[in-house]
Amino acid sequence: METKKINSHNSSNVPSIIAAICIVIYVLALVQGAFRIYLSIDERKLTAEQEFSNLADLALSAGIQGFMDERFVQTINNALASSKSIEAVIITGPDNSYAFEKQSGRAVSWINNTPRFINRFTFFNQIHYRPLAIADMRNANIKAVAGALDYGNFVKILKETLLIILFGFALSFFTMLIRLLLGRKENPELVSGRTPDTEKRISGESQEDDTAASGSNPKGLYSPRSGLGWEEYINDRLDSELHRCSSSEKDLAFIALEFTDMPEERIFKQTAQETIKFFASKDLIFEYGESGIAVILPGTGLDAAIPKSEKFYQRILDRFPNSYTPAFGLSIGLSSRSGRLLTSERLMLEASQALKKAKNDLKTSIIAFKSDPEKYRAFIASQS
Repeated sequence: METKKINSHNSSNVPSIIAAICIVIYVLALVQGAFRIYLSIDERKLTAEQEFSNLADLALSAGIQGFMDERFVQTINNALASSKSIEAVIITGPDNSYAFEKQSGRAVSWINNTPRFINRFTFFNQIHYRPLAIADMRNANIKAVAGALDYGNFVKILKETLLIILFGFALSFFTMLIRLLLGRKENPELVSGRTPDTEKRISGESQEDDTAASGSNPKGLYSPRSGLGWEEYINDRLDSELHRCSSSEKDLAFIALEFTDMPEERIFKQTAQETIKFFASKDLIFEYGESGIAVILPGTGLDAAIPKSEKFYQRILDRFPNSYTPAFGLSIGLSSRSGRLLTSERLMLEASQALKKAKNDLKTSIIAFKSDPEKYRAFIASQS
């Protein structure tokens, strides 16, 4: 005989996947923004070098015709105004230094009547310098400082980066919102804090529950603790269903569920009601131990019971998203008749063994006990 493992956690990883996608979006947004700003600054540096070279040529040409006359000053002011990167120019002559700025006081300060460039983090550290080879004029030179940022392009990059980040936030927000709305729509009793039993009880069940005493002896068909069948009834009902399925040559699956982290009785009763809604056969669902549930599925083999168990696991995850552990530590063990003639005790033992392995398995919460009918018949024959 062999044990078949089913991983039921994959479908519960959707929020984690969305979160990972959002993190990737944020990181990519920041990286591309930083890289584009770097390229913009690098391009700005080349622009500044070219513009300073042109401005120095103009200063030399104008200085030869008349150094610091009105035409010279106008030429420098016009060249500075049309420059994209140059913020200020200082021209030094034999006797004095002269400053030209795009914005007065932003790039040049005066110390002892001598202009000096102001150190700003938005300016390049490199000071552009070139001597002016004007005849009969010694120590003539031109210096300039350039801005490192193209503010128009910088703002554009920031806006586009912000839009990408906002897209990641929107994806995360709407994912959580849709998950919340779907959870409320499918499980309204958890939103109101009430179960359907507090609003309306079927008269037959109410009478049976009212007749049940506080002791452990079963009275009536269903336990008042959970609304499920008493555990003591499992053997008789399972034997009956096994006999009926054997007669009609149908399969039968037995599912043992256990919540290893059930916080309180009220929550257990809610999970029991979810089990009834999902499997839709109340008379074939029973309490199983302190915090377990047993389900009999006539006419169902492992091939159908396993996917059904996975869907039930996901249903509990969706109904109780705030549980301390996923689905209150739900573990599931399955076994089936698989064409064998066997007792209810044998089938329950196989399911309980599968459940025990599921509780100790770190990778999956669902394990199915899969038998070989031929080997089983040989085993039975050897025993007789």
